[in-house]
Amino acid sequence: MSELTVFVNGKTVRVPGGSTVLDAVAAADAALADEVRAGTRGVVDSRGIGVAPDTPLSGGYVMRIVSARAAREGIDA
Repeated sequence: MSELTVFVNGKTVRVPGGSTVLDAVAAADAALADEVRAGTRGVVDSRGIGVAPDTPLSGGYVMRIVSARAAREGIDA
């Protein structure tokens, strides 16, 4: 399986093809991944739109970890 390069909070992360947003967060920072799993943190894409942790990744995907509230409402809300 091919490898994807994605970005989590500005950090370059390499994950196997078929990985999810949560897989990439866990590869970048295990503690942040635990917070996403617990629902205290959320993930937004490069446009500030909340994305589900089980969203499949594509190469170059950019995401940021934010408060769960910001992820629900959109960071610009």
